[in-house]
Order: sequence, then C-alpha cells, then structure tokens
Amino acid sequence: MNKVTSMIRLLMLSALAVASFCTQAQQSLDRPLEQTYRVILPQKVETGERIEIIDFFWYGCPFCYELLPVFTDWEKSKPADVAVRRIPAVLREAWLPDAHLYYTLEILGEADRLHTRVFDSVHKERLRTNDPQAVAVWAVQNGIDQQKWLSAYTSDEVRKRVLNSVELARNYDIRGTPAVVVDGRYQTGGGLAGGLKNVPAVLDALVNLAREQRKKP
Repeated sequence: MNKVTSMIRLLMLSALAVASFCTQAQQSLDRPLEQTYRVILPQKVETGERIEIIDFFWYGCPFCYELLPVFTDWEKSKPADVAVRRIPAVLREAWLPDAHLYYTLEILGEADRLHTRVFDSVHKERLRTNDPQAVAVWAVQNGIDQQKWLSAYTSDEVRKRVLNSVELARNYDIRGTPAVVVDGRYQTGGGLAGGLKNVPAVLDALVNLAREQRKKP
C-alpha cells in the first residue's frame, strides 16, 4: 500500500469516525443536531489550545439552577482538551447584583467552592442578591472574612468585570439563560437542545465540531 493510498484510507476512517460520533449524538437527542444550536459571530477564545466552553448564567434563573447538576456532571468527565469558563449574563439592570456577587467570589478565589451554594441560597433560602448587607452576611456564614469580602465587593476590579459581562452578553448574542457557548462559535441551551437533559449530548457534538473547525487552515 503506497503513501497516497494509506493517507486516503486514513482520511476515510477519520470521516467515518466523525459521522459515527454525530450519529450516536443524534440518537440521544429529540431533534436533528443542526436544530440544537446556532452559529454566532466568532469570538476570541481565552483558553488557548483547549476548546472553550462558556456557561452564561443568572443566579435567579430556575432553568440555570436545573441545568447546574447536569452541566456539573458533564464537566467532571469532559475531554482533556476542553476548558470551562463561567460568565454571569447581564441582560437587564436587575441582573447586575448577581454578576457583582459572582465576580467578588472569583476575585477571592471562592467561586468554585461557592457557586452551587449561591444557587441553593437564592432558590431555597431566598437570598436577596440585590441587598449588599444580606450578601455580606451570607458570605461570612459561608466562611469568608467580612473585611476581605467588603474590600473585594466594593473594588474597582469587580466593577470592571461586571461592566465587561454586560459587553460579553452583547458580543455573544446571549438572548436568555442558560446559554452555553462552544469555542466562541456555537451557542446552545435548554430550548435549542430540546430540553436540559439533552445539553450534554449537544455539547459533545459541538466540541467535536469545534475540533474539526480548528483543523481548517
């Protein structure tokens, strides 16, 4: 078998593997794969060689809360070439306090530990994220030094990140939450995917599309 024949065979096998993967993903969905996402204007990827997944959320969103354990389970077994980022979506003024809360946690290095806890507190304990005093009390109850919290919460860096979130939601054409963007190109969510339970399968398929896109010159 000469080199040309070997290369053709390799390309065919690769194509078959991609087709098989997409077929398997399709079998687990309630609608055609092409209907489970939309293509957005390509955005800059912040994760270098790894495929970027951005979870746009709002703490007050019941569907974001419902997706959280599904997405968390998927994240635990995500491919090694995938990196996940979280961005609080700011689609209206009332959502600003939630972004402020998240970025305070991020600056303090507590976002990973307390992200789920915030959702629980908002939806089960009625934490008022628009009440700075109530949020400060919550932070202390969850093991954060009060002075460190207040210093970060009122910092220029947090305000800068919140304003950036407003711009990012616009740039990524976020129309509602939850919204998940794959490698700055493909956007999906519960509605597009045909249900929150379908999101992991859609993400797997979109990660594969992103890999193929990155191979193009």
